[in-house]
Amino acid sequence: CGTIPGGLFRSDDRGSSWQLVDSLWDLPERMKWFGGGKDDPGIHSICVHPQNSQNVAIAISCGGVWITEDDGASWTCKADGLRAEYMPPDLAHDPNIQDAHRMVQSPTQPDHFWIQHHNGVFKTTDGAESWQEVTGIQPSVFGFAVAVHPQRPETAWFAPGVKDECRIPVDGRFVIARTTDGGVTSEVLSNGLPGEHSYDIVYRHALDIDETGDCLAVGSTTGNFWITEDGGDNWQTISTSLPPIHCVRFVK
Repeated sequence: CGTIPGGLFRSDDRGSSWQLVDSLWDLPERMKWFGGGKDDPGIHSICVHPQNSQNVAIAISCGGVWITEDDGASWTCKADGLRAEYMPPDLAHDPNIQDAHRMVQSPTQPDHFWIQHHNGVFKTTDGAESWQEVTGIQPSVFGFAVAVHPQRPETAWFAPGVKDECRIPVDGRFVIARTTDGGVTSEVLSNGLPGEHSYDIVYRHALDIDETGDCLAVGSTTGNFWITEDGGDNWQTISTSLPPIHCVRFVK
């Protein structure tokens, strides 16, 4: 369980009790972490290796990416290649201050991760040893959410928006972006989604994909909720009157 201010908790009894992961809490690098939109850093993404549960990757806003390979006994920062243009140039590539908005891991090729960062989209194919910036996502590389196809790690979905000026869709038109080639190019998916005068933003946990890779669900800050059963080509409106949606999950 990830929390603000940057605390990671674990449970060994199905959630009946929780213990702080002291090895992460006591890192000296923690002094560099800070809040992205909040006053304190937040752990929002926890990726457990599908074949080795002792290998866990977490993303922190703003604290970079950290990985343990020994069940939490020790942690290593793995954010080389990410950039923070909100910092002075000499600090922009400091791995300890990166504002990853959301990180997801391929369940079938676990060395593949995607990050929706405050300053763009990044991916890794070597277990986070290095990150490459992806520039082909349209109409914007800013957003909070990302989902990866369960069998095809080069296929991912994003919910683009305007960055710092105002948090709305680009040109007031809500769309989902999909790449099938690792971010070299992308498609703008809009069939069934709002056209003009849309002010929906998708929070980091409000986009999810099922085990087939065909069905996705997305919820917005204005209480709209959509699903697709064909990978995003066509969307169906489920509700337009929910409260702001913070999280969407398929039940397995």
